[in-house]
Amino acid sequence: MKTASKKVHQLTVAITGMNARADNPGPGVAVARCLREVAKFEGKIIGLGYDVLDPGLFQTELTDAGYLLPYPSAGEHELLERLQYIQEQEQIDILIPCLDAEILSMIHLQDQIAELGITMLLPSEAQLQLRNKDRLHQFASSADVKTPKQTTITSSSFFYDCEKKGWSYPLVVKGQFYDAGIAHNPEQAVGLFHKIAAVWGMPILVQKLIEGDEVNLTGLGDGKGNLLGAVMMRKRAVTEKGKAWAGMTVHDEGLLQAAQKLVAALKWSGPLEVEMMRDKHGDYYLIEINPRFPAWIYLAKASGNNLPWTLLEMLQQQPLSKLTAPVAGTLFIRYAQEVIVSLADFEAMTMTGERAVELL
Repeated sequence: MKTASKKVHQLTVAITGMNARADNPGPGVAVARCLREVAKFEGKIIGLGYDVLDPGLFQTELTDAGYLLPYPSAGEHELLERLQYIQEQEQIDILIPCLDAEILSMIHLQDQIAELGITMLLPSEAQLQLRNKDRLHQFASSADVKTPKQTTITSSSFFYDCEKKGWSYPLVVKGQFYDAGIAHNPEQAVGLFHKIAAVWGMPILVQKLIEGDEVNLTGLGDGKGNLLGAVMMRKRAVTEKGKAWAGMTVHDEGLLQAAQKLVAALKWSGPLEVEMMRDKHGDYYLIEINPRFPAWIYLAKASGNNLPWTLLEMLQQQPLSKLTAPVAGTLFIRYAQEVIVSLADFEAMTMTGERAVELL
């Protein structure tokens, strides 16, 4: 972490994840909104995206400029070259990665990115790997946190006789990196297996379905085992992919205690989201630990803890704004909104990968 050279309200901050797909929105737009609404913030916000249709690249009320990044599959060298070019244009102080798929590359490039003058707060590669889906059960057990029964498979034949092996439908079928679905019979399970494997490869994870309430927590790990600014939310409506379309702040002591155990065991550094299921018996099961702010992060700001702003304060080694216990019962409802973009601006983004002209 570099020595603070600017006051936090003067920073130029780059934020990735500027997509806003209705079924699976990225966190970037919400993170930008959290920063833009801080009254004393006088800095710049640079939106970084992977698709020319990412609306945050064009939202002038939130971002001062927008740039496309190469997809992670293009390689880390290409990512570093692109960040170097963007840095020459914008003089970025802090970068906040908001998508799971880019975190590992950002960790690998952290020293080179720091040499460009850009600071990030990220977990180590070892910390990141411990919360991978295929290792989560083992890690959670070591932290005294329950996870659903899980197995790893490489053949869809598993689903035709799995009940003889103690697995009953419905089952959750998950990719090792992304994507998941619920199967109620072998045919559905095989379909999910091939669909997910075609995109994310092998192996495929099979998980016992825990029925109950999903409760999520977001916060910041200080790298020493402490969880800062925890905000908890229960989903009230979800998209087809299970992402929150509406949710409400709650205080859930079981969720909080489990998250504190996990952060302490990991000594997590940076933003995170903990997703858990609470079953009808009141038992908690860890589903995922996401290594970034969630798409619902604006709810944290609205309920009293502006975690993206706290992240900037941490990175600049400045006194943290007061973090409080959020009031339960604050509700968010997501909605779609049109962003108006001129053809000239859209063509510029398509051809040059940057917002080069003034928008309408």
